[in-house]
Amino acid sequence: MGTLSPALGPNLEPAQKRMTLTTNYLSFTEGENDFAQQYLPELYEQEVERYGNRTIAGFLRMVGAEMPMTSDQVVWSEQNRLHVAYETCEVIDDTTIRVNIDPDFTVGPPVGAVGSKECAIKVNNTLVVYGNGTTGAGIGKSMKVLVTAAPTNYQGGSAGVPRTCDVTVAPYTASGLTTSAGPEAGEFDGSGSSGGLNSAVAVFVYGSEWVKGSNTDALASIEPDFTQYSNSPIIIRDKFEINGSDTAQIGWVEVATEDGTSGYLWYLKSESETRLRFEDYMEMAMVEGELAATNSAVAGIALNNANYTGNKGTQGLFAAIQDRGHEFQNFAGTGGGNAALEDFDTILAQLDFEGAIEENMLFCNRSLALAIDNMLANVNGSAQAGPSNGASYGLFENDASMALNFGFDGFRRGSYDFYKTDWKYLNDASTRGLAKDIEGVLVPAGTSTVYDQMLGTNIRRPFLHVRYRASEADDRRLKSWVTGSVGGAYTSSLDAMEVHFLSERCLVTQAANNFMLFTT
Repeated sequence: MGTLSPALGPNLEPAQKRMTLTTNYLSFTEGENDFAQQYLPELYEQEVERYGNRTIAGFLRMVGAEMPMTSDQVVWSEQNRLHVAYETCEVIDDTTIRVNIDPDFTVGPPVGAVGSKECAIKVNNTLVVYGNGTTGAGIGKSMKVLVTAAPTNYQGGSAGVPRTCDVTVAPYTASGLTTSAGPEAGEFDGSGSSGGLNSAVAVFVYGSEWVKGSNTDALASIEPDFTQYSNSPIIIRDKFEINGSDTAQIGWVEVATEDGTSGYLWYLKSESETRLRFEDYMEMAMVEGELAATNSAVAGIALNNANYTGNKGTQGLFAAIQDRGHEFQNFAGTGGGNAALEDFDTILAQLDFEGAIEENMLFCNRSLALAIDNMLANVNGSAQAGPSNGASYGLFENDASMALNFGFDGFRRGSYDFYKTDWKYLNDASTRGLAKDIEGVLVPAGTSTVYDQMLGTNIRRPFLHVRYRASEADDRRLKSWVTGSVGGAYTSSLDAMEVHFLSERCLVTQAANNFMLFTT
């Protein structure tokens, strides 16, 4: 029996009858599909944008600015308080107050070199002594006294031992601080402290009183301490890579991204999303950045691994507020109403205690935003009410729509104006919306005056701003470059296109005592 020449392929065999068989057709995917499947399905070419706009950047552009720097560190100084006050003091006897001048408990300007603080209270100063302990007859009461001798008996000041001194005083309205004689008898009776000491009190200077012809030659001057802060930039990097063959792959899905990139080449989408993700990282790193603690794992690996030498982190917004600002937990249980108003008034009292900056911005997640909305509606009785209620929607003649034109809901409480807006970063399920532990942040509006160590002058800067490395030779705000031999780049023999991204930056959070973090 002869053979048919030329030989048939393995997928084509003759049949005795004319009929449709799978063996009569050429397979182009090893039998999974073949040319018998000739009908084109109904295709939707565009991707469905099921997550809307996925980028979260924009917060820092809204509240701050970006400025170049040429150093590895940015240093700034901030004002101390003007008036002299001490939070943690104790009544020793009828004429003596022991003042804790440890920096952690000094409200007013401390005096002297760091490590050997002196008391800023002077002889003939007049003080208000206020009972601020938890037990004892003097709690919540105050007394006016005259300082009759310069502070003496300095003690402590070593590691773990607070530095104290004794101030001799004479009350104006009683024969002593703790005795029963006088119109304000027994103000501070000694029952409210530990270690055998007397009532816990706070003191502040409100003036002085001198006799005629007095001499102040021996009176010490107050030299305010130098309060300095710094931050260092970090280098943020990322890369996208596509080989040469895949750049020529044409797909049936038309891709489109938030930055306007579109086409039927999938690598365009990949490169575009890498860029968008990196731009988000530039902001997220400034918000979430953390300095490496001395004994942390990062500090250890930076010392022992050459690949991580110099890694020390950077202080982001949240870390700066937790370190130098304020934190408010569980704002009215995020339920709104009268409880929220009481919480909000507590916040106003803290703002009074700090810089009393009139205009502030509230960046909220959904639960905090609704709690504030409920609070305002509860105060007004409706979404629009007169100014007599103390709070109202809209800062401009109580017109809510005018405030909304600025991208915020505006309202006023007490002497403060607030602009409220949603912060997508706190709601997105792939960022802080995943943790849900931070509900919002209060940021003061406007600028602050600080002393710039590099310029040697006082300058005005937004409270929150980004510094990035730049010089005439190189701008590292956001660098991108292409390497390889594909996509117009001819820098190496690599049959691929590599797109590199780099930024070197840090966040400067000035006057962090005016910021507040809302947490669960």
